[in-house]
Amino acid sequence: MIKRVLPFTMLCLFAVFLVSCENSNSSTDSDTNAETQTRTLTDAQDNEVEIPDQAERIIAPYLEDYLIALDEQPVAQWTVGEGQIQEYLQDDLKDIPTINFDLPYEDVLNFEPDLLLIESDATVEGGKYEEYEKIAPTYVVKNGEDISWEERLEDLGQVFDKKEQAEKVETNYQEEVTKAQDQLQNEIDGNSVAVIWVTNNSAFMVAKDRSSGRLLYEDLGFEVPELTQEISEDAEADWTQVSLESLSQLDADYLFLVNSDESAEMFDDPLWNNIPAVENDQLFEFGPDSSWLYNGPIAYTQMLDDVKESLE
Repeated sequence: MIKRVLPFTMLCLFAVFLVSCENSNSSTDSDTNAETQTRTLTDAQDNEVEIPDQAERIIAPYLEDYLIALDEQPVAQWTVGEGQIQEYLQDDLKDIPTINFDLPYEDVLNFEPDLLLIESDATVEGGKYEEYEKIAPTYVVKNGEDISWEERLEDLGQVFDKKEQAEKVETNYQEEVTKAQDQLQNEIDGNSVAVIWVTNNSAFMVAKDRSSGRLLYEDLGFEVPELTQEISEDAEADWTQVSLESLSQLDADYLFLVNSDESAEMFDDPLWNNIPAVENDQLFEFGPDSSWLYNGPIAYTQMLDDVKESLE
């Protein structure tokens, strides 16, 4: 009797072992597939890109604002020259190493990215795209003069499969705009505002439909000064240089100054003090560490807070 039971017992144990191995292999295969799973998306240059579902080493210079809004973190952050970074994002990017804005090939390679997000078409001109895609899947995000931060956010929401989160960020921003309009109704109605940036003793004015210009004129509803209207007609960038003589005649009720040159000689010029908003003590100043030089949902939200705090 014992001789008959023993072979049967051994057979059962062997069967259990085979099932266990099969399940283990199945689990391993499943884990491997999960790790390598991708989605094919078409980017702004019509490249078909295999986007990894679980990208963990992302490089996205000058798109960090959007990444943070979508709860993603890059392995390197944008810089220009010697340490010029987006200071307004440093609560979230502290200790993240930098990579130069023009994405040197060797630097990108050293970070071993599994996803490379490109901020502008110019970055991948001259065959650079082909070089970058050898390192990691390379996706050119929607860009150009007519592309809003919302469109960029939605594009990146698609990349990270976070469409609903992108929509929520937009909704939250619009709700804050509505609150600000209610709070500042008396300051907004019938009043004009301008934004200038002073750097290297030169003044630049923001165009009416770009960056903080869009926030103030389109979102909040301030009036557009004549000088702002003029420079906006031919503006090729967010900021256009203007002379101090022109600024002295600026018909703006409020003036927001982004000051990157505190020792600029122009501030001692009588023409500066003749600017109506300066003369009437309606000048509000922010440093280069603020978000006023940038774009994105976080930048716009912080600028909105600055406007409310200045005019309330």
